[in-house]
Amino acid sequence: MSLAAKYSAESVENKWYSYWMEHGYFHSEPDERDSYAIVIPPPNVTGVLHMGHMLNNTIQDVLIRRARLLGYNALWVPGTDHASIATEAKVVDKLKREGISKTDISREEFLEHAWEWTHKHGGIILEQLKKLGASCDWSRTKFTMDDDLSESVIRVFVDLYRKGKIYRGYRMVNWDPEALTTLSDEEVNYEEKQGNLYYLQYAIEGSDDFVTIATTRPETILGDTAICINPEDERFTHLKGKKVIVPICNRVIPIIEDEYVSMEFGTGCLKVTPAHDENDKMLGDKHGLEVIDIFNDNATLNSYGLHYKGQDRFHARKEIVKELKELGFLAKIEQYTNKVGTSERTGAVIEPKLSDQWFLNMKDLSKPALDAVLNKDVNLVPEKFINTYRHWMENVRDWNISRQLWWGHQIPAYYFGDGKEDFVVAATVDEAVTLAKEKSGNSNLSESDLKQDPDVLDTWFSSWLWPITVFNGILEPDNADINYYYPTKDLVTAPEILFFWVARMIIAGYEYRNEKPFDNVYLTGIVRDKQRRKMSKSLGNSPDPIELINEYGADGVRVGMLLSSPAGNDLMFDLELCKQGSGFVNKIWNAYRLIDGWEVSSEIEPSETGAIAIDWYKNRFNKTIAEIEDHFGKYRISDALMATYKLVWDDFCSWFLEMVKPAYGQPIDSTTYAGVISILEDNLKILHPFVPFVSEEIWQHITKRSPEEALIVAKWPEIGPFDTNLISDFEFAAEVISGIRTIRKEKNIAYKEQIELSAINSENTGTEFDGIICKLGNLSNLNYVSKPLDGSITFRVKSNEYFVPISGTVNVDEEIAKITEELHYTEGFLKSVQKKLSNERFVNNAPEQVVKMERTKEADALAKIETLKASLASLK
Repeated sequence: MSLAAKYSAESVENKWYSYWMEHGYFHSEPDERDSYAIVIPPPNVTGVLHMGHMLNNTIQDVLIRRARLLGYNALWVPGTDHASIATEAKVVDKLKREGISKTDISREEFLEHAWEWTHKHGGIILEQLKKLGASCDWSRTKFTMDDDLSESVIRVFVDLYRKGKIYRGYRMVNWDPEALTTLSDEEVNYEEKQGNLYYLQYAIEGSDDFVTIATTRPETILGDTAICINPEDERFTHLKGKKVIVPICNRVIPIIEDEYVSMEFGTGCLKVTPAHDENDKMLGDKHGLEVIDIFNDNATLNSYGLHYKGQDRFHARKEIVKELKELGFLAKIEQYTNKVGTSERTGAVIEPKLSDQWFLNMKDLSKPALDAVLNKDVNLVPEKFINTYRHWMENVRDWNISRQLWWGHQIPAYYFGDGKEDFVVAATVDEAVTLAKEKSGNSNLSESDLKQDPDVLDTWFSSWLWPITVFNGILEPDNADINYYYPTKDLVTAPEILFFWVARMIIAGYEYRNEKPFDNVYLTGIVRDKQRRKMSKSLGNSPDPIELINEYGADGVRVGMLLSSPAGNDLMFDLELCKQGSGFVNKIWNAYRLIDGWEVSSEIEPSETGAIAIDWYKNRFNKTIAEIEDHFGKYRISDALMATYKLVWDDFCSWFLEMVKPAYGQPIDSTTYAGVISILEDNLKILHPFVPFVSEEIWQHITKRSPEEALIVAKWPEIGPFDTNLISDFEFAAEVISGIRTIRKEKNIAYKEQIELSAINSENTGTEFDGIICKLGNLSNLNYVSKPLDGSITFRVKSNEYFVPISGTVNVDEEIAKITEELHYTEGFLKSVQKKLSNERFVNNAPEQVVKMERTKEADALAKIETLKASLASLK
């Protein structure tokens, strides 16, 4: 099998991914080995791959591939989320383009369209993940609307309702007027926006006087049912017991007293609109005020909006302000910055709305999940998120779990009458009929008399069960899969869904398994562009991941994504990173091409320098793999890659291969070659999690392998002992070689021309790397002497001094002039440093580190002057 001169990423990737799939390496079943399981954060079923997915899934694949190499029974469960709001919005938009309105068709017809859309567009993202190299067990792919997962969701709802944890309440909720559904508190983003503060005057009934209130939302005056003052506010004693007239609608409303009102903020008079503000609702309940909702579900004004009926709230605001001004009720307008809640899904400004909704009481449920993180049973990486998690869990609010949508899990509540409590909660219709008969006392009730709640459950109410339901742990709590794979090992996700998803999964884990769902949570950063902007389609700053893979190869993109992605910190993505990743892959490929091109002979004696080089590299490898293991243990995946990168690029390619490479046209001895191949194979094993395709291609090319011998299921190298002295000695030798190369470059001495080197060994360094120095420096001889040699160019490594005779190689007069110039400059530099150090004020007042740096400069300059003077002496 000949080796291609140029690495072809596309053909290699297609070949080996098919091979891995064909031989079932990704598949896992319970056995006697320890398990290592990861569940994928399920992307939206109709979504496509973006840069955040690329980062997240690359990290997951690195972890799962390494786990296989470590001998674990590794399982990565893939799947998708039905994404109620996002998917329904896409289906509604599709129907609109076809001239069909959602309100004109039945729920069943709409769901047919939704399933058709899901089957057509769903799963695209999973196919794209295969291009990245994701080694998921695709035979276990799950969807949150699968029959078994749906049944699990309904069963959990019924169970929590019967435990008294789920209840139906008339509460102020976050209403998305674009998606036409409620949102949980966690689905609302608060943004600072510049707006106005309007000062309005309400006439006091039976008087020419008025009160002034301040509001950011003048349109809501049409829903006012009181004005509130603080009973301790002496400014308004005369208003007690009086009434005012609301402008435009001329509603007469009372002036009430409550200590809730701040005497310092605004005018001290507060308009109370119980239907459109949570705090106003509490005041309204306390004082028995009327509740007047002025908005339709789409945030247009209803009949209470009078002549503004049907107008959008923001348009109506402008018109109402205009009318208030004309009527003389607008005192003034001030610019005002406040936080405005917007929908996490649609971006629409949230409207506080009173509505009957279903809620899950979170207070008691959340305690085990809080303790799990605080006690480090579940590790958050990085730990800086622990305090954020604790704050949220200690202040957790009841979860609004109902959504006014059709796509999703329909709430299993069945109504049999018009009363507030005329409903039952059941897993099936048949069970609901039985329960309804019992509750109503009407034995003649039938299925046709029941009406199921039209709302669906929040999408997160299905995904919070994900680590359990992918193993069917709700319907069959004692099955082999759930007992073997749960709890899973690692969860890789984004910090922005720490509460949406992670915290709730931990809650569900303790409620339904009495156990955590995973050991570790690795929180990735956000992928941003070079200007630190979050990548998004709307900004046009997010490259297409598939196009990146096509251009730079999957391995190149994987390396590029990981090169600068420390846990929890944002990744500043730059195309140069992918180019660097692709360059690394080509470096690996070309290194193997070099090795593969050597002629091997068993008839020549093993190379002494080869043996030393192999011994050094094995020690260097063992030291590096210990560092890599430490990085993986701390989830510093980027650091683990960088350690691997430097080992392969610097130590293996730049040094080791040069040490063992046979002379041009000469064979390499078989013993050294075998050592090189063994080292290469160890390199490929630690490279595989990061660059699976090129590593498998080279592995399979080295020798014919059976499917059981594929790299993907090879054994991760064990950490062996390493000699730090040997490693340090080579670092010294490398500096000597670099010194020789510098002289060759500066003096234009061709590499093919052998030179002699002499050394004064003040450091008492060992001589085991002398052969390497001679080979890589192309030295005719390396001598150790006791005094400087005349007629030589000199360089230093620490306190060792090295001499290269220059007779016949350089122009002596030119060299003397050059060294003299450099000597004068260095002496001048030394003088300026010593002047600074002789200044007592500087030494006594400057930071210790600054003074230390100046002393280092002085020592370096003195050493350099000594060397330059020695060089001049030897040339004269």
